[in-house]
Amino acid sequence: MIIKYFEDSDTLYVQFNNNDVAETKDLDENTTLDFDKSGHVIAMTLEHAKKFARVSDFSFEHVLPKSAA
Repeated sequence: MIIKYFEDSDTLYVQFNNNDVAETKDLDENTTLDFDKSGHVIAMTLEHAKKFARVSDFSFEHVLPKSAA
């Protein structure tokens, strides 16, 4: 997964995999989803990210299954 924030355009981009984009759909006026040829979501783009997401408070946590601990 790749997460990019473009401060100059206040755009958040989340890429879930490296598949080729076959189609892009508008979810609403600020959000687009990219799909591969099988209909799986590849990426999400969110415009005006500061308004809709707490971009400055971003954190990441990888939680392992209890059996791996």
